[in-house]
Amino acid sequence: MTLPLSAAPVPAYGTASLADVLPAVAAGFGLTGADGVPPTGLELPAADRVCVFLVDGLGWELIRSHPDEAPFLTSLLPSSLAGSGRPLTVGFPSTTATSLASFGTGRPPGEHGLAGYLVRIPGEKRLMNQLRWQPHVTPRTWQPHPTVFRKTHAAGVPTCQVSSPMFEFTPLTEVALSGGEFLGRLSGEERTDLAAERLAASDRALVYTYYSELDAMGHRHGVGSDAWRGQLMVVDRLAQRLAEQLPPRSALYVTADHGMVDLPVDPAAGARVDFDAPEQQELREGVLLLGGEGRARHVYAQPGAEADVLAAWREQLGDRFWIASRDEAVTAGWFGPVVEERVRGRIGDVVAVAAADAAVVATRREPGESSMVGLHGSMHPSEQLVPLLEVRRG
Repeated sequence: MTLPLSAAPVPAYGTASLADVLPAVAAGFGLTGADGVPPTGLELPAADRVCVFLVDGLGWELIRSHPDEAPFLTSLLPSSLAGSGRPLTVGFPSTTATSLASFGTGRPPGEHGLAGYLVRIPGEKRLMNQLRWQPHVTPRTWQPHPTVFRKTHAAGVPTCQVSSPMFEFTPLTEVALSGGEFLGRLSGEERTDLAAERLAASDRALVYTYYSELDAMGHRHGVGSDAWRGQLMVVDRLAQRLAEQLPPRSALYVTADHGMVDLPVDPAAGARVDFDAPEQQELREGVLLLGGEGRARHVYAQPGAEADVLAAWREQLGDRFWIASRDEAVTAGWFGPVVEERVRGRIGDVVAVAAADAAVVATRREPGESSMVGLHGSMHPSEQLVPLLEVRRG
């Protein structure tokens, strides 16, 4: 049985996606489309000072299933999405580079163009890793839209980013998160304390802070591990620490770039299809490049082989993956209402999205990624849904 594409849960672009958060915050500062801020249907109560705490890998379903490890975050669940008690969707694919670009620019992937973990450089026979920015391409050519941080800072609202020093000069930071001042601090406690300090330093302020360690622990050990649960406890304490230091007339939002699922690494479990294995010759036939990641693959075909590759992937994997041609994925709105022409060639000729506990790994060409326990990328709720938890101080 081939899964119907109509059953794929398309992200809530324009109303309740991660890309809508900063435009809604900017609207509270009085910024509009005339200021270059993308439109949104999301409405958030205005605040003079706003801090966004983005935790890499903090999925909505993961918080709900771990109330003992995250009592503070759990207590905030009813506040999510302007008090509706509902989650955001992050956009497709649910992966860090794509989500951070959506968050920072206020635009869906079809506009900002960071359409996956590994994507083809149009016109070339090679892939680009958009998280590590390898091979290097000119950042502002690859992603030309200004960030909402830049627009907010230019409008007179002091803006800063408090994150690990290692991210200050990366191309991904430049195209997705730049604007205002970057303040590097090593520990989570230092970041939360400084974020609160900078929030209080001006009558109006926008502060962004980021924590990546939860995601790293999930990839390495899985979200079912004691190590991951220990990191969740750290995140819960950091969020509470930040909330307790909020100055007057401020709002704190806690959100994330994706969730995560665990998949057995043992081949006998059958959850991982190894693209590089001898028995997967039919999947490799006609394929020029394998992009994306395990649960959200961009498959680039040899010229003239697009239809055959689509048919083969549907025959082999169509019962566990939503498998679409590029045109079908674009028409379905997976990458947003608009896909700019410069972005189309970055999308696979075939797009394969996990609907079940499955992944297409490549143990020879992607040994590191193939060994990860925790994975993400799909439109499955476990990866797609994230919180927008809110704390306010009047």
